[in-house]
Amino acid sequence: MAVAATISQRKRIKRKAPRGFLRRVFKRRKPHLRLEASCDLLVHLNCLLFIRRLAEEARTDACKNKCGIIKDQHVLAAAKVMLKKSRG
Repeated sequence: MAVAATISQRKRIKRKAPRGFLRRVFKRRKPHLRLEASCDLLVHLNCLLFIRRLAEEARTDACKNKCGIIKDQHVLAAAKVMLKKSRG
């Protein structure tokens, strides 16, 4: 194996997700739940994907209105559209 392809085991990976905060929120809201170790990361990923999708829908709505800036009314309209799509 090439030297460049190997990753040093001593190098520490910096975490970007707020894992401690998410775990604390889960414990306060639902103390009876027993969650796996990576569950908080899945929740964080799901939240990021939702925000990205909401931003894309809001941008589409702003373009339809010929507005260069995404305003709160565009985000609210996009959230209503996403809610209708998720319900069926």
